[in-house]
Amino acid sequence: MTEALIGVLAAFVLIFARVPLAVALGLVGFFGFGLLLSWRPAFAMVALTTKSSLLNYYLSVIPLFVLMGNFLTRAGISGELYRAAYAVVGHLRGGISLATVVACGGFSAVCGSSLATAATMAKVAMPSMREFGYDDRLATGSIAAGGTLGILIPPSVILIIYGVITETNIGMLFAAGMIPGLIGLVGYMIAVRYVTWRNPAAGPAGPRMSWAERMAALKGVWAVLLLFGVVIGGIYGGLFTPTEAAGVGAGVSFLFALARRSMSFRDFLEVLVDSARTSGVMFAVLIGATIFSEFINYTGMHTAFLDWVSGQDVQPWLVIVVIVLIYLVLGCVLESLSMILLTVPIFFPIIVELGFDPVWFGIVVVVSVEIGLLTPPIGINVFVLRSVLPDVATSTIFRGVVPFWIADIIRIALLTGIPAISLFLPRLLF
Repeated sequence: MTEALIGVLAAFVLIFARVPLAVALGLVGFFGFGLLLSWRPAFAMVALTTKSSLLNYYLSVIPLFVLMGNFLTRAGISGELYRAAYAVVGHLRGGISLATVVACGGFSAVCGSSLATAATMAKVAMPSMREFGYDDRLATGSIAAGGTLGILIPPSVILIIYGVITETNIGMLFAAGMIPGLIGLVGYMIAVRYVTWRNPAAGPAGPRMSWAERMAALKGVWAVLLLFGVVIGGIYGGLFTPTEAAGVGAGVSFLFALARRSMSFRDFLEVLVDSARTSGVMFAVLIGATIFSEFINYTGMHTAFLDWVSGQDVQPWLVIVVIVLIYLVLGCVLESLSMILLTVPIFFPIIVELGFDPVWFGIVVVVSVEIGLLTPPIGINVFVLRSVLPDVATSTIFRGVVPFWIADIIRIALLTGIPAISLFLPRLLF
């Protein structure tokens, strides 16, 4: 166990020294394995891990969902989602912020990336909120918080990565993420209403649209509903696997972008290059994390921890509480992918041995990571928003996310204390 703790500490040091995550995890895993066993098995382990990861059929779901999200972004889906949400709730106090949160939830359902959702919706929603005199704290807070829904509402790339590294059914993880994702959406909307109740001037009501205008706006989101129905419905209807669903989703989104004439050949090439770049980074990180995981497993860290828990007569639920607290602290200094890949190889075997459901634990982990996207001093969504809106101070955005952060803390407490919230749909559908 001592060797594993030294390895984890070394990984943290390298990450904080700005060594790329894939390199940091891979180096620690390789040298740790080599020092504990010998260098020849260490080289063989690296080669085998790299080959098996690149040839893993289930990992092809990642570039396909990334490609789907990029095609839809080019097709201008974000603007249509925002207009539809605004048509329904824009006339309420704080209505534009409510529309932003709803649109973020819808966009993340077909994008799967929190960072892309936050950056895209900032460009779409911020001009409208400024036009109606919204307080910058409420405006930026709702965008930053709404963007975090992208890592939970399916198809979520983070859930896919968790499923791959823990060999957990991705379809069940997608199903488990739906109700917690909707709870997060409702919680954020309550946070908006609370802010405008305390200070009505922070979010003035917009003009009320006629029913004809509302219906016209809602017609613009048929493509999102169709795509979500095809991808998610196909998985749960048994028509195809998550990997096949990703391929269908990418193909349909490509045809949709062509039909709208929103993508030139140059744009098409840019989408392919961007998708390949993003997927390449993810594959490199996954390979490094797998090498790190092999080292951690070889040290027997989880067995030693379980023996210690048994000897101390610690209740299993207390272990879960400690793990969630660790994630909340790590969220202050690490971004989401780093947290998942650095900690899941350590915590997952412990969770399984203690008898907890791996699907439920995946949702708890992802929601904890989601909170970390808003937590200072890192709060990666905050800094993405800051780069898109350079005239807004970072401190303003952090103050704006506080009500949404509190809503997330309440949500993680509910999900941790009542596992049935996450497990209801997986048990129903599978």
